[in-house]
Amino acid sequence: MRSRLAPSPTGALHVGNARTFLLNWLHVRAAGGTLLLRIDDLDGPRVKPGGVEAGLRDLRWLGLDWDEGEGVLVQSERARDYDEVADRLLRAGLAFPCVCTRREIEEAASAPHGPGTGAYPGTCDGRFASPAEAAQRGGRPAALRFRPPPGAVEFRDLLRGPQSFDVARETGPFPIRGAGGTTAYQLATVVDDAASGVDLVIRGDDLLPSTARQILLQRALGLRTPQYLHLPLVLGEDGRRLAKRHGDTRLGTLRDEGVSAARLVGFLAWTAGLAARGEEIAARDLIPRYDAERLGSDPIVFRADALLRDPGAG
Repeated sequence: MRSRLAPSPTGALHVGNARTFLLNWLHVRAAGGTLLLRIDDLDGPRVKPGGVEAGLRDLRWLGLDWDEGEGVLVQSERARDYDEVADRLLRAGLAFPCVCTRREIEEAASAPHGPGTGAYPGTCDGRFASPAEAAQRGGRPAALRFRPPPGAVEFRDLLRGPQSFDVARETGPFPIRGAGGTTAYQLATVVDDAASGVDLVIRGDDLLPSTARQILLQRALGLRTPQYLHLPLVLGEDGRRLAKRHGDTRLGTLRDEGVSAARLVGFLAWTAGLAARGEEIAARDLIPRYDAERLGSDPIVFRADALLRDPGAG
């Protein structure tokens, strides 16, 4: 088993991130597998100064480690690899240049004869012979979009069971490289997982629809498809994903407020059926208890002040 932790320095790690990383770590450590570290820093303008160091400090505070002998993969250092793969898809006729703006796409998708699903309608498909021509005729730099084949993409999630998404109908041709030259998440993660030999991806279930797109890219590139396990998100009391409106759930803030790592880990383990309510425990002591069969698929509701008032509250 080879999996990876992939923190992004675009924002501080919060309780929801911590739960996903903890369960990912436990799953791999309990199986005696290899856990890699990848820094998802492709979104340059949103990367926070010191964000990488802060994220690693939070992971270590939780008691999580990774197999350092495998090296650390940093996405911002791999532009050449991504570009080679994107250009290969373009030459193979599986991708095409696109100069549509987001607003133009939204307007076309919602037009009376548009697809009606919010999917990109394929406006630029077949219009240009190359990105250079697209930029010249379109008056702006061109992005690259992957053209998904019609039909459902089916796969089995280790937690949620059989899944099916029709990418061509639901999403349409999707970006693999932005107009500014930055590789899109879908392509970068496929290239990186293959390069690292990752065969198990554990992440939040907000990325479940992305899996179908990534499988299509894997098939187009002749790459093996990993297994996937999508964990439920941690939500606020209003049923929406954690944000500033729910209070400060950043790990650094909780730490400064006096919440110990053992207290937070115990709370997160309780939400996964691995610890008693209010139990404080180190991450390493949870390894013998880990049982993927206990993981539920229902969202976890969290109150920002729960750990400060009651270690078992949620």
